[in-house]
Order: sequence, then structure tokens, then C-alpha cells
Amino acid sequence: MTTAGQVATSRQLALALFDDATGQDLPVDTARSDIGFARKNVLIRIIDLGVAARRLIDAAYFVVAQDEQVRDLYDVELDYFKWLMRYSSRNNAHLEQVITEAQRALIQATTAPDADGEKPFGSVQLIGRISYSGGRFQFRVPPDLIGIIRGPGKSHWLSLRITSLFTLSYARVMYDHLLPYADDGETDWLTLDELRLWQGAMGAKANEFKYFKRDWLVPAIEQINEVSDLRLSYETRNEQGSRKIGRLKFRIERKEMAERILHTHEQAQAIYQTLKQEFGLSSAQLNQIAASRDTYNDERLEQAIERTRFSLKLGKVSKSPAGFFMKALKEQWIVSDAERQMVEIQKDLALTEQRESEAKEQIQSRMALQIAAQNVHAQDRMVDEIRRGWGAYEAATSKQREDWRRTYKGTPAGKLTLRRLGIDPMIDLAEATIQKYPDLKDGFAGYVFNRSRPGKSR
Repeated sequence: MTTAGQVATSRQLALALFDDATGQDLPVDTARSDIGFARKNVLIRIIDLGVAARRLIDAAYFVVAQDEQVRDLYDVELDYFKWLMRYSSRNNAHLEQVITEAQRALIQATTAPDADGEKPFGSVQLIGRISYSGGRFQFRVPPDLIGIIRGPGKSHWLSLRITSLFTLSYARVMYDHLLPYADDGETDWLTLDELRLWQGAMGAKANEFKYFKRDWLVPAIEQINEVSDLRLSYETRNEQGSRKIGRLKFRIERKEMAERILHTHEQAQAIYQTLKQEFGLSSAQLNQIAASRDTYNDERLEQAIERTRFSLKLGKVSKSPAGFFMKALKEQWIVSDAERQMVEIQKDLALTEQRESEAKEQIQSRMALQIAAQNVHAQDRMVDEIRRGWGAYEAATSKQREDWRRTYKGTPAGKLTLRRLGIDPMIDLAEATIQKYPDLKDGFAGYVFNRSRPGKSR
């Protein structure tokens, strides 16, 4: 088990300054599709860092971990960065105080004394230069820390999806201290003085257990049990020879996996991209949401996103998708089960209509093909009859040819053809005239074919 001298004060900011031979090897890719950091098993103390400043560091390290390459200066949208850190204030003066607090904070690391009794010590800033201007947020992270943020090692895993939910500073500090004991199920007996030192200055009342319990211990345990992957309980022990409580032991239980599917930075990132790029929310609208994130939580945002997308598909958003979304969010519009059923019924009806239309088109296509085939066959047959009729004409005697030319003029088809070509039906129909007009020749050859067929009188 990790000893008290090796427990991390803040697992979220668990950045090792020294190697620890007793650490466990837990690669990043075993982290259950979560985003976090590999914490080395050394004593790490985060100095002077409140909840808002911790969230700023969380967001910055998330950007570092997600970037495709190491950068000397990281540059992102200010709205996006504030969204990631769940920053709810519109007061930039307060943001500047948070930035200053984060820049002053240090990671201090020590290990157990070596053989000569010397106890190694190291200290480094959590974050370097920070600036924001023109809607952009820029920051630097010490190079030694970037490699640790982005890489695996002998470490324990710290989940950013959990740490982003803490609102009580002592709950976060307690979680960081107790997480290394989760696999063991309980801690050693811890003195009240040690528990108070986790937070730092608490005020004189915290020296009395009843006030420490009321104002610090119980609220922290309740929040850890509510938002984290751990469930805590504790027992007390009196100081020897006294009725005064002097020590606590925590019992720790990991929740089931389904209970650990909490807010993630990736989820926040995806929601932000949807609101910014898909719906086109303005900075003012995003800040309005960020200022009420306790009310406009991820579940409510996703319901409004679904409502907006659903209405867009139905063509019910006639103006601004961003405006529609904000109204859906504020008035808690959802997609009802009846609407889902209605859409499914409409889909089924549309699908049935489409299938019937396709079947009708197929029938019409087959009929058209059959008619076309029949026309082609009839055309081929007509061409053959014309060819054979003209052959019969050429093979006939002069008297027979003259007889066919004379009788053709009296047929309805012959009269119509001669009239259309402007030929006087009263004059003799010479062979030269027939040869001159293709339509006349084809009509006449067809007539000869029918007259010369066996069984027909000549």
C-alpha cells in the first residue's frame, strides 16, 4: 500500500518530480476511455490552490494532453477555455485573480530519506505565462511537466471527469488523499491534525472536532459520495486516556462502473463544439450558459440539443437555431415519446409509399421495355417486308409492275402518300417517281409485299 509519506495531496495535479520504484505500471490506454494524468507515487503538495484555480489547471492540462504536438505556447478560444474549466463568472477581474492564484501555486515533491538521512525535495510551478486578448486564451506549461502530462509511467490514474465536478475545496483535497487507498479499501488511522493540514488554514473553530465535522468533514464526504467514483464512510477513535476524538479511519468503496460515467472534459468539448459550430451560439449566449452551469447541466444541454436537432429535421426552426436552442434550454423543451413515435410512423408511411412508388416505376419500366422491344421487332419486320416487296417488284414482269403501280394509287394508303408528297394521282405513277421519294418507295414496296404473298391475288 502507498504509505502516508507517499500519498498525493492532489491526484489531479499528480506530476512526479522523482521516479518511484514502488509505483504501479498503469498505461494511459487502460484508463477506461477517460482523460486524466498518470500520477507518480511520490509526495506531492499543491500549495495555495482553490477550486477555481484547480479547474483552470485542469483545463490547461487537458488542452496539452489533447494537442497533437508539444507547443511552447498553447492558444485556444477564450470561450472554449472558460467552458472547459466550468467558469461561471462574467467578472474578468475575478478570472485574473484565479489566474494569479494558479500561477503562484507550486507542486512540491519529496520522497523518503535516503541512506544518509537526506530527504530529496523539488518544487515547480503548475503553469507559466497566461494571457487573454481578442477572444483568445494563451498559456505556457513548464516543459518538464508537459512530458509527464502526455505520457504514461509508473503511476496511478487520475480522472479529470471526476475532479471537474468538485465545488468544495476540502472535498477535492480529501479525494486526492484517499484515492490511493481505494484498492485497499481503508486507510490507516489518521490524526485530526493531519486531516486539517490537508486543507491548510481552516480557522480556530476547526480545532474542535464537532465544528471540523460539521463544516469540513461531513460536507466533503457527502460531495465525494455524490460526484466521484468512491463511496466513503469513517470511524473515529479517542485519544489514549481521553474521551476526545483524535483519529479517523476511512473505509473506501469503488462504485460500479455505470455509476462512474460522469462529466468528462471530452463531453464538455463535444457540447461546446455543437453549440458553437453547429448551432452558432454567440459568446454572450455561451457565457450566459456558463454562468448557470449548475442549472444548465450537461443532461439539460443535451436535451435542448436533441430538441433543436429534432425540430430542424422537421423544418420547424424558421429563424435562428441558436435562438431556438436557448429557448429550448430555458423552457426545458424535450423530444417527447409521442413525437418520436409520430416520426417513426411517418418514416414507415414514407417508406411504404416509396416502396409502392418504386414498384409502380418498375412495372412501368418493364412495360416500356416490352413496348420498345415490340416496336423494334415491328420495325425490323417492316424493313424486311419492304426489302422483300421491292425484290418481288424487281423480279416481276413489266405488265405486273405496271398493274401494281396502277392499283397502288387507288388504295387509301397510296392516296394519302401521294397527297402528302404533292403527286397528282391522275397521272401514271412512273417507276422513276417511286424511286425519287423514299416514303413513297417504302409504302409501295410494302403494298407489293402484301400483294405478292402466297394466297394473295396478283
